[in-house]
Amino acid sequence: MTPPSPTGDSDVTLVLVPEPAGLDALADVPGVRALAYDPRGSSLPGGADAATVVVVDNPHAETTLPLLRRLPQLRLVQNLSAGFDPWDGRVPDGVAISNARGAHGRATAELAVALLLATLRELPAFADAQARRSWEPQDTGSLAGARVLVLGAGDLGAHVGAMVAPFGATATLVGRTARDGVVTMEDVPALLPQQDAVVVVLPLTEATRGTVDAAFLGRMKDGAVLVNAGRGPLVDTDALLRELHAGRLRAALDVTDPEPLPEDHPLWTAPGLLITPHVGGDVRGWQARQWAVAAAQVAAFARGERPENLVAGELP
Repeated sequence: MTPPSPTGDSDVTLVLVPEPAGLDALADVPGVRALAYDPRGSSLPGGADAATVVVVDNPHAETTLPLLRRLPQLRLVQNLSAGFDPWDGRVPDGVAISNARGAHGRATAELAVALLLATLRELPAFADAQARRSWEPQDTGSLAGARVLVLGAGDLGAHVGAMVAPFGATATLVGRTARDGVVTMEDVPALLPQQDAVVVVLPLTEATRGTVDAAFLGRMKDGAVLVNAGRGPLVDTDALLRELHAGRLRAALDVTDPEPLPEDHPLWTAPGLLITPHVGGDVRGWQARQWAVAAAQVAAFARGERPENLVAGELP
């Protein structure tokens, strides 16, 4: 690709950022000038129509998307999250999307494994007993010797696989293409009956929506654990509720469908279910990490290179 010409100065790339932290993060990036905009507003700052890059965040997608259509020179949308589903197929034609892969993967994988361990070791039951001041020893499951199927073989999935191995578990990663240590979705139906746990960390696309449906859950072995740390709509909520109430499966969800979960939703009281409120990447320092990744992608674009985290569209 050729370097952009966002302003009268052909050596400067104008980048719109949704928060003051972006001004600091891009301040020392050569060839870049950052300009703050309000992702929740209906107006753009003066001179914004020269921007070729806009940094966006998922919570404000619905109010930001109309702003993108008012930027005639826009060529790249840089997301602050790894999941880019609110933007996929909705940005203007000819605009590419880059994500923040690498910023939140380790922390989200950590939570996914924590949820799996908590479920296997029956920590919610022990917490309930503690609240009742009742000493109730019981045998529990373990990751030692467990077989764990990880749906997703990117940054997040690789971290999950690496984290469960020291506990003595055997992880099988599932990706779009088969390669060393990675199988494809075509292999999953035959693998499911032997897995003690399934960890879902796929991105949400039209192809992955509803991947964990009634048929998928029905193939899982009795007593297996499902963990979803990807996106809520990857799992059929009604089908999961049926399995939980039947007592055949257990689950832990950091993401739900719908989300946020309404207070009267049946997932709250489903048996064998542990819920956290989409906090996989919410560890101290996450803002600095996501902006470091975003800055690296913007810097590559400003140099006329293809950003490493490009996930949709292409740049000439």
